[in-house]
Amino acid sequence: MEKTVVLIAEDDEEDRVFAENALNETRRSSIDIRFVLDGEELLEYLKKEGKYKNAPRPSVIFLDLNMPKKRGIEALIEIKSDEDLRKIPIIVLTSSGAQEDVEESYNKGANSYITKPDYYGELKEIMKKTERFWFEAAKIPRGEK
Repeated sequence: MEKTVVLIAEDDEEDRVFAENALNETRRSSIDIRFVLDGEELLEYLKKEGKYKNAPRPSVIFLDLNMPKKRGIEALIEIKSDEDLRKIPIIVLTSSGAQEDVEESYNKGANSYITKPDYYGELKEIMKKTERFWFEAAKIPRGEK
């Protein structure tokens, strides 16, 4: 069975640990979780630059909006302007619940917007529902140029 690669762009170590633990507790064994720490590293990964030369293409990206070097919204714009990369579903997973961030994210091409919950149990439930939708119900484009 082909592994489903989940790429999480998140600069906060605690949030990375929580997201990984939540996915580990709810996921199928065929999910490979990868992390990048900022928007620049996310684009390096997706463009297979530097240490990411052999990185597998993600099936879905979880994107934090508030990251150093290159904000999540800037990375989102670049990804969605690339003919091949725009096909990768992007789920904004961020602490901001501000309506203007929601609107801007969808306007720039986000496929979903989730505000990080305050409690780990809630995050685990969100990850379970997200996994069920994106990896069982939805059809995701594969392949690269």
